Amino acid sequence: SAKPVIYVANVDEAALRAPTDAVKRLAEVAAREDALLVPLCVRLEAELAELDAADRAEMIRELGLEEAALPRIVREAYRALALLTFFTTASRMLQAWTVKQGTKAPQAAGVIHTDFERTFIRAEVINWETLVNHGGEAPARAKGVLRLEGKDYAVHDGDVIHFKVGA
Repeated sequence: SAKPVIYVANVDEAALRAPTDAVKRLAEVAAREDALLVPLCVRLEAELAELDAADRAEMIRELGLEEAALPRIVREAYRALALLTFFTTASRMLQAWTVKQGTKAPQAAGVIHTDFERTFIRAEVINWETLVNHGGEAPARAKGVLRLEGKDYAVHDGDVIHFKVGA
């Protein structure tokens, strides 16, 4: 198949730290196919899902894992499908939008509303980490780190965008 493949193997907790022969063989198959293998323990993932964030982080650390499997599966699926996420804000509400990598600003605006693509003027853009590091939109604007981008701008993963559109 020409479609991207991610293998997800349900294993016991011990195999998360020391892969079994079966998991090693599956990893070899995945490598030959240029696919990804994500081992997970469904029972453990269910337990983690029931915990609050602090307890979840502590349990993951105690198990010697870097993170729960679900965020990795989502991240790898985005990578395999060449997707990215950009954000828009309206007052205190943050909205996430998913587009293909390489999407230009007008087409990204069109994901929100088709009229936005047709009447696109420009995009005011800042990466979310830069926005947070500057303490919000007003301080970032005062320091001149928001950029104005035109119709040829390819949206990047993590962009926070205010689209300027006509009537």
